[in-house]
Amino acid sequence: MRPISVLLADDQPMIRTGFRYILEAEPDIRVVGEAADGREAVEETRRLSPDVVLMDIRMPRMDGVEATRLIAESGLPGRVIILTTFDLDQHVVDALRAGASSFLVKDGPADSLVAAIRTVAAGEAVLAPRVTRRLLERFAGMPSEAAPPVPPRLDVLTGREVDVLRTLARGLSNAEIAAELGIGETTVKTHIAHILDKFQLRDRVQAVILAYDSGLVTPRPGRPEPS
Repeated sequence: MRPISVLLADDQPMIRTGFRYILEAEPDIRVVGEAADGREAVEETRRLSPDVVLMDIRMPRMDGVEATRLIAESGLPGRVIILTTFDLDQHVVDALRAGASSFLVKDGPADSLVAAIRTVAAGEAVLAPRVTRRLLERFAGMPSEAAPPVPPRLDVLTGREVDVLRTLARGLSNAEIAAELGIGETTVKTHIAHILDKFQLRDRVQAVILAYDSGLVTPRPGRPEPS
C-alpha cells in the first residue's frame, strides 16, 4: 500500500524538523516536501500533489488561510490540516471556511497529529462532535429553539437532508443523528454524502460552515463565549 504523502508548511525550520521526525517514524507516512511560507506551500502542493498538507496558519508572504483557499480551488486532491497556536480562533474558522479539513494545535500530542493525517488522507474530516459544538458556540451560535425556515440556498435539499444538516450543525455524530431522527446510521451517511455532493463540499466540516453561512444555523443573542 502506498504511504500517505505529506507536505510540511511552516515558517519555522525547527517546527518542520520536529514534525518530520514524528511522521517519518510512521511506516505508512512519508514527508515529500517542505515550504517556508504560504506561497511556497501552494507551489509545492501543485508540484508534489501530496495527500495531506500540514499548514501553519500564520506565515510570511501568504498566510495559511489564503494558501488553503488556493489549494482547495485548484482541484488538487491534497487535503489541508491547519496548524495553529491558538485553539479555535477566528483564523481557524476562516481556514475551515476556505477548505481546510481539520485543525490541530501545535503543542498537541504526537499521536493526535498522526491520527489526524491518517483520517484526513482517508477522506474524512477531523472535528470531533465536541469540537464542532465549540466551533458553533463561539462563532456561529447554536440553532435557535424554533427551527428557522429553510434558506433559499438550501432548496435543493430534501426535507430529510435538511433535518440531517441541522443535526450535523449541532455537532452530533452519525450515531446520534440516527437516534434523534429515528433512521439508520447507514442512511445518515447516505444523506450526508448527498449534501456534500449537491454543494460540492469536501467533508462534514464544510457542511457545518454551509449551515451557518446559509442561515440554517443562527446565533442565540447574548450567548456567553466558552472559556
